[in-house]
Order: sequence, then C-alpha cells, then structure tokens
Amino acid sequence: MGNVEEWIEAYLKNTDTGKHYETMSGIPLAPIYTSDGAIDPSNRDTSKNLKLSSDENLSGQYPFTRGPYESMYRSKMFTMRLFAGFGTALDTNRRFKELLNAGGSGLSTAFDLPTLMGRDSDDPQCLGEVGRCGVAVDTVEDMLDLYSGIDLNKVTTSMTINSPAAVILAMYVVAAQEMGASQSLLGGTLQNDILKEYQAQKEYFFPPRPSMRLVRDTVRYCQEKMPKFHPISISGYHIREAGATATQELAFTLANGFAYVQLLVNDKVDVDSFAPRLSFFFNAHVDFFEEICKYRAARRIWARWMKDFFGAKDTKSMILKFHTQTAGVSLTAQQPEVNIVRTAIEALAGVLGGTQSLHTNSMDEVLALPSEKAARIALRTQQVIAYETGVTSVADPLGGSYYVEALTDEIEQQAEEIFKYLLELGDGSILEGVLTAIDESWFQRELGESAYIFEKKLANSERKIVGVTDFLEGNEDTLENILQISFETEKEQIKRLNSVKSKRDSLTVASALENVKAAAKDPNVNMMGAIETAVKTRCTVGEIMNTMSEVFGTFEEVPYK
Repeated sequence: MGNVEEWIEAYLKNTDTGKHYETMSGIPLAPIYTSDGAIDPSNRDTSKNLKLSSDENLSGQYPFTRGPYESMYRSKMFTMRLFAGFGTALDTNRRFKELLNAGGSGLSTAFDLPTLMGRDSDDPQCLGEVGRCGVAVDTVEDMLDLYSGIDLNKVTTSMTINSPAAVILAMYVVAAQEMGASQSLLGGTLQNDILKEYQAQKEYFFPPRPSMRLVRDTVRYCQEKMPKFHPISISGYHIREAGATATQELAFTLANGFAYVQLLVNDKVDVDSFAPRLSFFFNAHVDFFEEICKYRAARRIWARWMKDFFGAKDTKSMILKFHTQTAGVSLTAQQPEVNIVRTAIEALAGVLGGTQSLHTNSMDEVLALPSEKAARIALRTQQVIAYETGVTSVADPLGGSYYVEALTDEIEQQAEEIFKYLLELGDGSILEGVLTAIDESWFQRELGESAYIFEKKLANSERKIVGVTDFLEGNEDTLENILQISFETEKEQIKRLNSVKSKRDSLTVASALENVKAAAKDPNVNMMGAIETAVKTRCTVGEIMNTMSEVFGTFEEVPYK
C-alpha cells in the first residue's frame, strides 16, 4: 500500500509548488487522486489522513504502476522528439535544426537501410537504398556533418541503430569530441537492442551470441565514460509493427530486457550499477485503453522482476522509463490526413500511460519520408496535448477506473505466462530462454500467427479501418509535396565516401582493423576501445563490421515450420 506522507515529501522536494493547476473552468487540480480522495500537498493535514486500499499505490512508489515519478509531468514534461533522417548528413542536419527551432527538445536519428545493415553506401547490395529511409552514415565525417552546429552537451540524441550500434556509438563519441563536446556530458539513447532484430525487424549481421557480447561491451563502456547516456533502448516498437498484440509486445520486450540484465549479471556486473540507465521504447497503437494499460502493466512487471528476480536494491533500477512512438503500421495511404487523427489519439494514450518521451508520426510517412509541413503538424500534436488538454496536470488520471485496472491486471497476467514459458525453455535462465526461442524461431512463429489473425479479422469485417475496409469516399485525394530522395543523393554520398577514403593513411587503417579483429578474438576484451580507434582513423562502418564478421561469422535465419 502506498504511503501518503512519503509521497507528499517526495513531491514537495521535486516540484515547483508555486505553479497553480486548474481546469479551463478554474477548478483546482490536485497532483494525484486516490480511492479516498485527492492528495493535495498544500492541504497536507487533510491529505495525510487518506486511507488507501490495501493494493493501492501512488506515482513514484513501488511498483510504479501509476508512474515513475511523484509529480510526473508537473516537474518534467515529456521530451518531444521527431524521427528525422534522410539523404545525406547535411540534408538531415538542416531538418534537425528546423525541428529544434520549432520547439523540439531532443533529436531522434533515423539511419538508412545500408547503415542499419552495417554496410557502406558503395556496397553493390545497397544500390538504390542509400539515403532513402534515413540518413547515410559511412564514416565519422558524416557524423560531424549530421550534428554540425548543434550543442551535443545540451541536446539529447536518440539513435535508432542495432547491429552496428557499437560502431555508430563510437562515431558519435569521436564526432562530439572533435566538435568540442565533453563525452561525460553526452545525453541520449542508443537503441542497441539486437534481440528484437532476430525476432521482428531482421536487421542483423552477426549471430545472436557474439552480438550480445557487443551489447555487453557498449553498456560497460557507457557505464564508465558516459553516465548520462542510455546504452540500450529495449524496443517493443518493431515487435508490434511486425504483427504482435499489445500483450506480446509488452512480454517480448520485457523478456529481452530481462535477458540483457541477465547477460550483465552473469558477467559479474552489479545490477544497480547499470539498470538505472536502461530505457524502453514502446509502440502507441490505436486501441486507446489497451495501450494505456500496457504501459501501466509494464512498469509494474519490471519493478517486481528487478527486485525479486534480480535482487536490485536501488529503487532507480526498478523504475521502467520509456519512449513512445505512435504506430507506423496504423497509418494508411488512403485518406492520409486521417492519420493526423490516429496519431493524436495514439500520442494521447502514450501520455496518459506515463511516457517519458514521445515521437509522433507524420501523416505522410506511409507514402514517403515526412515533408517539413507534415513533421511540423506532428510536433504540434504533441504540443497541443502537453499545453492545451490539461492531461499532464495529474499523475495517472485514469488510475482507479474499473476498466483500466482490470485490463492492466489481465495484460500483466498474460505476460507472466510468456515469461514462465521462456524460463522453462532456458532451464531457469531468461537469457538462455530468449536465445533458445530465437534459435527455434518461436518468436517469429508467434508474431506470424498474430498478424494472420488480425488480417483474417479485417477480411471477415470483424474490424474496420477507415479508408481501407470502410468509408472509402475521399480515397482518390492525394497529398502534394511528398519528399522524394533522388539517385543523385546516392551518387553524392558515394563520392563523399571515396573522398574520405582517398585521404586516409592505408597502413594506419589496416593496423586499426587488425586491432579490431584481435579484440574480437578475446571475449574478455571490451571491443569499444578498438572500434573507437578505428573510427578515428576514418575506417568505415562496413570495414569495421566486415572485420568483426571474420571472427563472429554472420547470421542466417532458419525459417520456422
């Protein structure tokens, strides 16, 4: 049961109590409401006498169902991010500055498919893909262009990169240092969630186990040198986009999180030394209440597992912090303006569910990379939610709803059944359970079945999608000013890559790559040092990845039966 007096003390310590909160009609708002009434720190004597039910907890108190912090958005508004990345680094740099000038408070970097796959822009397999779905980054010179004129000690950066995450992190660090930033002050998030690549997104390079070694090395590197940086963003987003249900998204994501914790604990790393820097990345789909309950259940499950299963003592290790992105898979090419409505509803679910940062998709993303106008509307959607609706004035405003509490409990129970299966599969180790499930294509089979069931419901008219299955009037309308990436961009990027290569010292490059190979052969060595040195010599992403593959091998998925 929550402790009201402790809650009030923490609230007063972390909140500007000089600001007054009220509805548009002038009705005063307390920071949180309970089954026995409102808790109002300004009326402490009345509030501390509230009698909470035996299973009722407050925001900022274990197991954090109602939010990670007592005051929630009263003390810190959710970070407003927009995913940006296209063409060359200079193209994306201009968009970054537009978003920051429009009021964005953090950057979220999208890399193109060759970069995501650990390949260079001049790789024959990358023909036609350079700069198409994100920004092309081949060397640290691209990273310098990407963040040129941006103070990386003041702006946090989220980077959606997985298999080559260690290389991209090294490039980011080297670029920041060459721009004059302090490495210890760099803030942001590296996605670095390789497990979900084998389960859903398929942008893998090495087999799972050596890939997990690289995750371990990046976490330990950040732990030592970048205390403000989140070394892993454990991502359910792509799992959901691949066809998962809300419960599967939650359960698979948290299972992956537990696996990373187990990986480091097995390596004799104290759980409380790294767990507070882990973060999560969830999808916000269009089933409004289910999404809210998914987030509430996720916090509760994470807190309990960290405390009971992994023995965490630090409360910060038990707090699940997460970023939310509205569902790309919910967007439709038909009547694309309706996507603004979908995105607003999904974003509102993320905020009511207590997200720490938010990304809103643009209405035209189903057709192309977002146009400047569409991206600005997506940002304005977040700003309307934050500053006009009043939903950020109260922590967990839907807490106590019969429906919300019951649905939260049900999602939690279903997730626990999945964890039970994975533990049995791994003979008591959640890490081995997840890896074995990948080896046996269990995750892939589960996602495929869920996607099939959803499509079957659409075909049988059990579910409707506006503009797709029903309400087709207006489908002939088209959007203007769709952003197109020309083949000239690809030629320009390859020309730049060749220019960087021509200015390098070949012997220094060869020596740096040999050091990378030697580090890969010794499992007790942290590979980040060798990778960082290679990056400084202007080795490319593809060169470093291919060198590591000589030791680690590459992964080829076995189709499930």
